[in-house]
Amino acid sequence: MSRFWSPLVHQLTPYVPGEQPKIENLIKLNTNESPYGPSPRVLEAIRQATNASLRLYPDPQGLELKQALARYCQLDSENIFVGNGSDEVLALAFQAFFRQQKAPLIFPDITYSFYPVYCQLYEVDYQLQPLDDQLSIRLEDYPSENGGIIFPNPNAPTGKALDLQDLTALLERNRDSVVLVDEAYVDFGAESAARLVKDYPNLLVTQTFSKSWALAGLRVGFALGSPELIEGLNRVKDSFNSYPLDRLALAGAQAALEDRDYYQNLCQTLIQSREELTVELEKLDFEVLPSKANFVFARVPETTSAQQLAQQLRDRALLVRYFNKPRIDKYLRITLGTPEQNQQLITTLKQVL
Repeated sequence: MSRFWSPLVHQLTPYVPGEQPKIENLIKLNTNESPYGPSPRVLEAIRQATNASLRLYPDPQGLELKQALARYCQLDSENIFVGNGSDEVLALAFQAFFRQQKAPLIFPDITYSFYPVYCQLYEVDYQLQPLDDQLSIRLEDYPSENGGIIFPNPNAPTGKALDLQDLTALLERNRDSVVLVDEAYVDFGAESAARLVKDYPNLLVTQTFSKSWALAGLRVGFALGSPELIEGLNRVKDSFNSYPLDRLALAGAQAALEDRDYYQNLCQTLIQSREELTVELEKLDFEVLPSKANFVFARVPETTSAQQLAQQLRDRALLVRYFNKPRIDKYLRITLGTPEQNQQLITTLKQVL
């Protein structure tokens, strides 16, 4: 504690990111990064952008990237917002849309743990909506009186995805507040809500280049929404940081969008790995939730402690994610690795168990 902090800082419980230790020969399956590198086109675009132009500020609007995203998402540039990773985009959205006084923001009780952190930071009143007994989001349970709704699809850390039909039904009965769908993992088998943006002016969809585009180190995120919502994000952004994306990030992200085949193949490879890993874990008596993400959420065998198992794996240079929280403290979240890494995980689990 510091006497120089503001009262708000004393009250904050910051988000805790996945561990990033410096361990030799580490197999890192805890932060949902891609086990494969980005497209060679991305690396070449970044090399070409590494020149004397770095003395100049980047385009504050990221217009060329917005145009590329508009083509990719079959929308208009006015429907696109870009930011420094989807976490920054989410933070700006909390400030722009959820600092309401009329009713609390609603999100699942088991979900991305940054949401309550943002609520603390921006003093947003919120209400948790419990997942059902199968750890699924039930949108029909979300009340129509609210100050906004936010949830990931697929959800994190469960990996379970919602049907677009259920989301459409929610939007039909909830037209007076912003519904934010966080699609960080959508490319691994879920259905994107991007095509609903033009029909529902209160729908905001966020995505990231960190997962399926294998660019977590570049920090590029974006939002899709009505011009009204995008203007709200821009007003907050330009009151905070007018240049969120640097020249290298803009060049790399745009090049990624131009190599769709590479990334579609990468996603298909990981989807296949997900199915194979699920089968192997179930052979070891894990209960694996149906995932549409680049990770699986697995309940450990009945006689096993998930926390102890995570530590035993870590002692063998294998990182997975454990959440010491009610209802999910018997689960491990396991990021998909390469086939070799996944096999090493299974081999090690057999030894430990």
